[in-house]
Amino acid sequence: MVLHLSFRTLSLVSVSVLLPIVAGCGASVSSKSPSPNSSKTVVIALPVQTAPNWFFPVFSTNTFSAVNIELDALLYKPLFDVTPHDTIDFSHSLISKATWNKTDTAVTLNINPRYHWSNGHPISASDIIFTWNLMKAASGNSSSLPWNYGGAGSGGVPNDFKSVTAINSQTVKVTLNTAVNPQWFLLNGLGQMNPVPASVWDKYPNNIIEELTYIKNIANNPTASVFRVVDGPYMFSQVKPNESWSFVANPHYGGKKSQIKTLIFQYETSSDNEFAALKKGTITVGYLPLSLYKSRQQLANIDTIIPGYVWGMSYLQPNMHHNAPNDIGSLFKKLYIRQALAYGINQPGIIQSFFDGQGISESGPIPSRPVTPYFDQQLKNPVYAFNPHTGKALLIDHGWKEIDGVMTKNGKTLSFTLNYNAGSQTVTDIAELLKSDWAQEGINVKLVSTPFDELIALPNDKWSMIWLGLGSWIYAPDYYPTGGALFKTNAALNGEGYSNSEMNHLINLTYSPYQSTTQEIQRLDQYQEFAAHHIPVIWMPYAANFYVVNKSLHGYKQSMNLVSGLIYPNYWSLQ
Repeated sequence: MVLHLSFRTLSLVSVSVLLPIVAGCGASVSSKSPSPNSSKTVVIALPVQTAPNWFFPVFSTNTFSAVNIELDALLYKPLFDVTPHDTIDFSHSLISKATWNKTDTAVTLNINPRYHWSNGHPISASDIIFTWNLMKAASGNSSSLPWNYGGAGSGGVPNDFKSVTAINSQTVKVTLNTAVNPQWFLLNGLGQMNPVPASVWDKYPNNIIEELTYIKNIANNPTASVFRVVDGPYMFSQVKPNESWSFVANPHYGGKKSQIKTLIFQYETSSDNEFAALKKGTITVGYLPLSLYKSRQQLANIDTIIPGYVWGMSYLQPNMHHNAPNDIGSLFKKLYIRQALAYGINQPGIIQSFFDGQGISESGPIPSRPVTPYFDQQLKNPVYAFNPHTGKALLIDHGWKEIDGVMTKNGKTLSFTLNYNAGSQTVTDIAELLKSDWAQEGINVKLVSTPFDELIALPNDKWSMIWLGLGSWIYAPDYYPTGGALFKTNAALNGEGYSNSEMNHLINLTYSPYQSTTQEIQRLDQYQEFAAHHIPVIWMPYAANFYVVNKSLHGYKQSMNLVSGLIYPNYWSLQ
């Protein structure tokens, strides 16, 4: 598999549509805001300086973002509806039944007849096969590919798939190259798929490169005619560049039809502007940035604030690539260096000082909240609790000496640049704290605030460490939290270049069939504990998100799903 550009991880991670986490987009926008009114219009604030940029539901590596995933799911229904408990609700899914053979090497999928395309055509096996062929082709390593698929390496895509064939027009059989953990494969492999109508999109049936090129050229043009045929609860309506993206209810949707006739996703230039719009009532659904948490009472008369933890985590990415600047990659590959960095993270202090106590400490890749069966209780207490003295001693024990305040060994200093996501004062303040605490260990850090779009475009030889902000990864659509897309050698979203054979082995075990739920959880625990101790990335505390909902809107809290990370406005209503 091709190792793609650094931290495309952050794409997937980028934020859920309503999260107070910043990503970058340098464009300016009109100061005028569309207003919700009696015509059933809901205005949703996008994360600060973040814009959707790919509306085709097979995502390129650098567009595999939560914002793109959420908006596309309004147009194209995923194969599976994932519940807040990380299970599949087949009654509401595009696939009504998944039947495995006795050896867990093949699964038969029955398409739910209640759903159909907005042009009246049924959703068919050919649509699923066509979409799979696009995913498979874009997962290849040919230099001629116009773009690479961002989900490659997760859920067995593409290597575990032997074939995807039609039994009949409403039934698909997926045959695998090896026996698998069925839950993992459904959630992380097939769960990546949002089928598109082959009759509309298959422009070059005999030339996949031309097909992928066509998709690349039109993926950010949602008003094009090919986007008019959908099976989701909404259809795209209008784009005002760098200002707003509008959707209208799909009257032909086979599921619960929306009472909300128009959704407007609004670009936000700053947290302060978004907060001001919330106070004015011109935003129906938004978020409360941590930097403004103490001002929450200003919203009490008009809005309801709902706290929640999205199924994800936050971490720093150390660049371990061979061409990292100043050979810093050779240092970050050393476990004791990463351990020293971890000892310099004051997680309790960050939570109290910058999250107003609204956060959780993290030691590994599966968070304690939201509550799922998968969190390892052995990791409730930090593996590397804040202790700069211990971190410094570790460096000294490995031959480093402090010269003019900076650790030095064989003429090389322990110095690097931390590029962090621009746009949030909270993120900036935490970065300053990291710099100060690491300095106690003799680690010299230069801070560079970088807009999101520039951050994700940095080649490996232009960055040393990245922090994407308060959320670095959400488990969507890799809902089964095995970490294969993140930490396996050469995984598509392993932006830091981490590689370890034991990590690969433990992740592979979580993919395999299990004899009991106890064995399943034991395998996940083994993976978590190794990741906690071997720190492929530097774990950071995870902040709660504060969703702000205008009191005129009903059904938002009841439809919240912090595991899928999606929104369900067809279950909302306005007074």
